[in-house]
Amino acid sequence: MNSYPGPALVTLATSFLLFACAAYVGRCRMRLGIKAPATTGHPQFEIAYRIQMNTLENTVLFLPVLWVFALNLSSLGATALGALWLAGRVWYALAYARDPKTRGSGFLLSMLCFGALGVGGAWGVLQGLLA
Repeated sequence: MNSYPGPALVTLATSFLLFACAAYVGRCRMRLGIKAPATTGHPQFEIAYRIQMNTLENTVLFLPVLWVFALNLSSLGATALGALWLAGRVWYALAYARDPKTRGSGFLLSMLCFGALGVGGAWGVLQGLLA
């Protein structure tokens, strides 16, 4: 029996977000004629590439704190904060693609959720160590 379906669902959704970001880069490559391995050449391609790389960089930090929080503090809390993190990353990506100057709010939401997961996860681990 799986006692962590929420964090598992957030993890899967995060994988789908990474896939969508990669697909967007691929579409921009084809549409704008940017041949691999180039990572520059057209502003919209460079935006797509930065969305993908920034999302990947943030995911590497997010997934461990999501699971440490879920395993040591609260599966439900991890699910809620993870879903908000994911919403922030989608908001970030859509805003960045439209106008890079508007990406800040989505980024801020995701970073606040990351921070809450990190602090909460650390609290849960410390409680376990001291018990």
